[in-house]
Amino acid sequence: MSNKPQSRLLTKQRFLPYFLTQALGAFNDNVYKNVLLILIAFSAPGALPFSSDLAINLAAGLFILPFFLFSATAGVLADKYDKALIMRVVKFAEIVIMSLAAVAFLFESYLLLLVLLFLMGTQSTFFGPAKYALLPQHLKKEELVSGNALVETGTFVAILLGTLLAGIIANQDQAPLIAAISVVSFAVMGYLTSRWIPEAKPSTPDIPFKWQPFRQTRHTLILARKDKTIFQCVIGISWFWFLGACYLTQFPNFAKQYLGGNAASVSFLLALFSIGIAVGSLLCDRLSNHRIEPGIVPLGSLGITIFTADLMFATPDTITAADSFLAFVTNPELLRVFISLTMLGVSGGIFIVPLYAMMQHRAKAEERAQIIAANNIWNALFMVMSAITAIICLSILGMGIPQFFFMLAMMNLVAVCYIYCQVPDFFWRFMVWLVTHTMYRVKHKNLLNIPETGGALIVCNHVTYMDALILAGATPRPIRFLMDRDIYSLPLVKRFCDACNVIPIDAQDRRSVAKALNQVSERLNRGDVVCIFPEGQLTYDGEMGAFQRGIDIVLKRTNPTVKVIPIALQGLWGSYFSREGGRAILKIPKRFWSRVTVIAGEPMLTSDVNSEILHNYVSQLRDNKG
Repeated sequence: MSNKPQSRLLTKQRFLPYFLTQALGAFNDNVYKNVLLILIAFSAPGALPFSSDLAINLAAGLFILPFFLFSATAGVLADKYDKALIMRVVKFAEIVIMSLAAVAFLFESYLLLLVLLFLMGTQSTFFGPAKYALLPQHLKKEELVSGNALVETGTFVAILLGTLLAGIIANQDQAPLIAAISVVSFAVMGYLTSRWIPEAKPSTPDIPFKWQPFRQTRHTLILARKDKTIFQCVIGISWFWFLGACYLTQFPNFAKQYLGGNAASVSFLLALFSIGIAVGSLLCDRLSNHRIEPGIVPLGSLGITIFTADLMFATPDTITAADSFLAFVTNPELLRVFISLTMLGVSGGIFIVPLYAMMQHRAKAEERAQIIAANNIWNALFMVMSAITAIICLSILGMGIPQFFFMLAMMNLVAVCYIYCQVPDFFWRFMVWLVTHTMYRVKHKNLLNIPETGGALIVCNHVTYMDALILAGATPRPIRFLMDRDIYSLPLVKRFCDACNVIPIDAQDRRSVAKALNQVSERLNRGDVVCIFPEGQLTYDGEMGAFQRGIDIVLKRTNPTVKVIPIALQGLWGSYFSREGGRAILKIPKRFWSRVTVIAGEPMLTSDVNSEILHNYVSQLRDNKG
């Protein structure tokens, strides 16, 4: 495990104090909130001037209300000031709030505890933008997915442990005293760990700040809509929280009415779901090879639909109430429910981590915290919508909880189809990821030679019809390919090519050639990554053919600052999509899951190379077995 990016990050001062601080914050929030709700429900039903049911619903509203009121303000402050300093200030405020809560617990002042719950929601509101906007400042791009995976893992494990501890505390004879000591202690621990977070300099120190919450909220929401992909990430994350809120609020009645469980059974369901999300978050990091990969998102959403729907089919028609917790967890009739619930959490982790990483990476540094604030506002709105949806479906329409889960699965299917229609890159990257992770075992070498920004011309040998997909799946930046018009015009292929901005070319038509080469130069000068297969056709014998003169024309027309990166594909000759042993595709496959290597050479300037130099370089890379 020590060689994994996750483990390495947990040994770094730039990440570990931050990780502990945010995890302790989520943990303490849930200890406080759940102890309060349990005491109101069971120990002090007459201590408030209204019913315990109203108090529990009011508590949920008081905690989420600050996200509507103050998120925009929190985003502006996080961009204007040092984010590490903001986190320390917020954690110190938590000590003050929890000290007041300790007094309220000791005097059993539940009305004051509800007011302080609003203040806890407020400090969480100001913590959020600084928490997520700080990550891209302290982590490298290739560490961003690993960092987000650990954050989501830590958050959901903390929520689980905090909820479980709250149940233990509330069942003690001296529950108010133990709760008072606990919440203050955890707040102090969170502040102490925050002291070790390295500084994160303000992104926009000159941004004006005025206390105008409604105008700032409007501006923040407009800001998040400027970039279509960022906005769809925000909506995707918010949709996840909509579903999560729907699941979590139904667990108690689902366990009691349909699974024959008790209070401990509810905690077990929560544990399965939370552990699933933690596992899914870390698995996502491995599946994406520790980089931002939108192609993983559809895999997660597909899993959410399948396993949410299966909760209805897996729920027994009738079941006898378990006489013990052990009998509940070992009941063979419930095994499928437990597996589906765990896999639902795994799918959720795979779904949400790339969205957070992509949102952080694509947002401009000077606006990142405000984008995250907009995300928090949308999250809160979707969570409120989840409560309204549950009331309508379960109370007004009279649905059962299993049927409600199935409806959520169908809603998820519609929602993700909408998102993928709006941002087709998600779907096409999924297709690329699926092909390159099921048909081949792809290894990458020196792909960091491709610059993170600016124009780059990739020159590669051409072995199979899958070369473009393999390169697209190997490189984090989107690549614009030059493609033969006959292949480009195929019905299904054309939709994929249009989504990826492929440049079609007809080698037999001079106008088509001239137009295509001009487009290549224009895109390179604009800062895009373009890939050319200069041989002009697939190899017939496994050897590289001569490079066509079109590559020289492109080099002459392109800005001299554009980098040229020679890349070689190894291990594809002899595969189903190559011409070895007959026509590609129209033959019997000889092997599956082939070992393929994508190896990049040192970047060069357009003014320093020509077709002959590039041919020799790519040939050397192809033959390099080191």
